[in-house]
Amino acid sequence: MLKVLVFDMDGTIADLYGVENWLNLLRAEDATPYRIASPLYDNQALNETLKALKAQGWHIVVTTWLAKGSTKKYDDRVRYAKRQWLTEQGFPYDELHMVKYGTPKHNITKNLGGFQILLDDNAEVRKDWNLGDTIDANFNILEQLKRLAEAE
Repeated sequence: MLKVLVFDMDGTIADLYGVENWLNLLRAEDATPYRIASPLYDNQALNETLKALKAQGWHIVVTTWLAKGSTKKYDDRVRYAKRQWLTEQGFPYDELHMVKYGTPKHNITKNLGGFQILLDDNAEVRKDWNLGDTIDANFNILEQLKRLAEAE
C-alpha cells in the first residue's frame, strides 16, 4: 500500500508568519515573504529524515495554498517564489501542488490512494482531512517524523 506524507508549506515548513510585514506584503501582491521565509527546522536534519522515509517507501507531496484573493499574475509570482524556496532548502518532494486558497487539500491527493498523513498548522484543514491521519505542525514535526521513520 502506498504511504504518503502531505506537507503544507506556510507555517509548517516555512516561517512565512515570521517575516516582518508578511500580511501587508501579500495584500500588496508582493511574493517576497514566500521567498525569504526562514525554514522552521534545521534543513539537514529534516531532509535526512525525509530521505530515510522515502527509502522506506513514503511518497512526499507538498500541497500549499496560494495567497488569499490573489490574481493570476500574482499566483504565478507566488508559485515561482515557493518553488524557489523548496529548491533552495533542498526539500525532497515527489510532487508539488500549489492551489487556490481554501481548496480542500484532500481533493488534491485523493487520487493517489494509500495511507496519507497531512502535516499542516491549520486546525480546520486537519479537521477536514479524510485520507488517513494528521500531524499538527504547531508542534515539532521533525520529532514526529523521526519517530515515524524509527517505527518503520
